[in-house]
Amino acid sequence: MPCAKPFDISKREVWEAFKRVKANHGAAGVDGQSITEFEARLGDNLYKLWNRLSSGSYLPPPVRRVNIPKADGGLRPLGIPTVADRVAQEVVRCRLEPLLEPKFHRDSYGYRPGRSAIDAIRVARQRCWRANWVLDLDIKSFFDSIDHELLLSAVRKHADCRWVMLYIERWLKAPVQLEDGTLQPRTAGTPQGGVISPLLANLFLHCVFDRWMDREHPGIAFERYADDIICHCRSECEAVVLRSRLEERFSSCRLTLHPAKTQVVFCKDTNRAGDYPRVSFDFLGYTFKPRLAKWPNGKFGVSFLPAASAVALKEIRRSIRLWGLQRRTDKELDDLARIYGPYVRGWVNYYSHFYKSALYPSLKVLDRHLVRWVQRKFKRFRQRPVAARAWLTGVIRRKLVLFPHWQLLHGNGRMLGAV
Repeated sequence: MPCAKPFDISKREVWEAFKRVKANHGAAGVDGQSITEFEARLGDNLYKLWNRLSSGSYLPPPVRRVNIPKADGGLRPLGIPTVADRVAQEVVRCRLEPLLEPKFHRDSYGYRPGRSAIDAIRVARQRCWRANWVLDLDIKSFFDSIDHELLLSAVRKHADCRWVMLYIERWLKAPVQLEDGTLQPRTAGTPQGGVISPLLANLFLHCVFDRWMDREHPGIAFERYADDIICHCRSECEAVVLRSRLEERFSSCRLTLHPAKTQVVFCKDTNRAGDYPRVSFDFLGYTFKPRLAKWPNGKFGVSFLPAASAVALKEIRRSIRLWGLQRRTDKELDDLARIYGPYVRGWVNYYSHFYKSALYPSLKVLDRHLVRWVQRKFKRFRQRPVAARAWLTGVIRRKLVLFPHWQLLHGNGRMLGAV
């Protein structure tokens, strides 16, 4: 009779983990194996992975590093594990998350079930109306700076599971393969792109920041989405003191606040007098700043409100230009809606929750590109842009739901000057 495996990991757990990894898609790791190729020998691959996980012999391969452009012009390093390693990480994540989730802070929103960035923005908006000042925190290279010993200590304290500890430690120490193929040892950090990384990052900041704030500054509310954090203060003095104390706290935990991006902001509106240098901040793709708004009593005034940030809107317009819609004359309009509609739906779903009119000009750029497509697609409109716009306006009236942004721009009978 065969000996039982030292670690109680079922084959069902590995199978369910694979299904979630497949649903999330993702690129190949250092072995070059895609999800499709992994699935071609699914039974053998999953059995081998289960056997190694449950016996304690699983050793994660290096993580492939790629640099992707950031909205501010910099580069964000992403670590891409192999497909098998993503499945293994998902197995551990599913065991660890139920243990940690009940302990996490009520104002932590990132990568948590039933919580979203929009929830964090909504709460931040309400608190900005009640508190005059915000401390906007930026942790420098957070994911690359997490101290391994401190993180493992936090995992050990909150999750009494030997094999979970074993594999997390191995993932933290797995080397990174750079784009030129060289291997780089890792002594700190958990790579962005890893399945387990968001949960580990949440746990680290739960211990470093969330619990510390509750203990040391219980009267100061905050919202945290992963490493994006804003704190609501009653006075400028309180915000400055908090910044100083947090610099010390983060430094003691091997983290650094970015000196230029961490800022104290005044939440200026009609009812708050004062002239201060900083009256806006960005949080999760939204810019909070004084904006003209209609109040519940019917009057107009200035409120401190979020709207899609200039950086986010610029990225939307850039994406639309890169699509080159006017050159896709081999496609019908319905084809274009099927191909690009999911992207537009994502923008509308995320950026139309607050002050949605800020989104209109960038979405109108898409309609202008569609007009150019009409001119190239149909010979009768080549030299007739006005007629091409009229044709597209007619389509919008008949098929308002074809593109996700048409309902937002042109719904309820308003055509906003056609297109």
